[in-house]
Amino acid sequence: MTVTAGVDMGSTATKALVLVDGRIAGSTARITGADPERAGEMALKESLDQAGLQLEDVEYIVATGYGRRALELADESVNEINANARGAAWLGSSEGTVRTIIDIGGQDSKVIALDEDGVIADFVMNDKCAAGTGKFLEVIADLLEIPIEDLGDISLRSTKPVNINSTCVVFAQSEVVSLIARKEAPADILAGIHRSIASRVTTMARRVSMDRVVVFDGGPAKNKGLLAAIEAELGHPVVVPRHPQVVVALGAALIAADMLTDDGGGA
Repeated sequence: MTVTAGVDMGSTATKALVLVDGRIAGSTARITGADPERAGEMALKESLDQAGLQLEDVEYIVATGYGRRALELADESVNEINANARGAAWLGSSEGTVRTIIDIGGQDSKVIALDEDGVIADFVMNDKCAAGTGKFLEVIADLLEIPIEDLGDISLRSTKPVNINSTCVVFAQSEVVSLIARKEAPADILAGIHRSIASRVTTMARRVSMDRVVVFDGGPAKNKGLLAAIEAELGHPVVVPRHPQVVVALGAALIAADMLTDDGGGA
């Protein structure tokens, strides 16, 4: 039995995934908080509990993401671009070979272009202050006093989306406060925000060699309103994995299996 694990230590959420003989045996996501290493350890433990395994059963652990160097129990660390590409390519798509990945994280957004073999051909990341991240959506959810998991469904009820013009989180937040004061409907504000994020991320996508088979992953991919806005901007459907938040952790676990094989280990 070969057991590997990937831990994706994001700025707002930490995810872990365990592979047993190339099969997903457990995965979890939790808030990163003030102690990234503790979050990584707990996420890994929860994933191992799902798999019915102990830490000593894991043969190789790869950490990735914003806080990857904080996880001392990891055998290796890799950047999240490589891990994301590996995970999305492995999952594949019923629409064909995955060629473009849109990932919206807590603090940044990325678009990755893959060649026909699943190898990274190009990628682009947003400016750190751009109002197009998961953290921005959390801020807006708090302002509107709406659970973040409800943002997508509520935005789809919009009849007149407002325009959000600011590209910086601070200014965009102020703009939303003004819209609330004008008593704009929450659904219209959210639809406007989703359109704004979608416009920025698809502009990024067009800067790489974007192919029609596009995968959208990361926590915000669970937001139906944002997904609809991105599809409208692109003009075609986008594939969302069943568990979009753990794709990068999956990629890290797959890279761990590759490293184990390269080292001559494994069953």
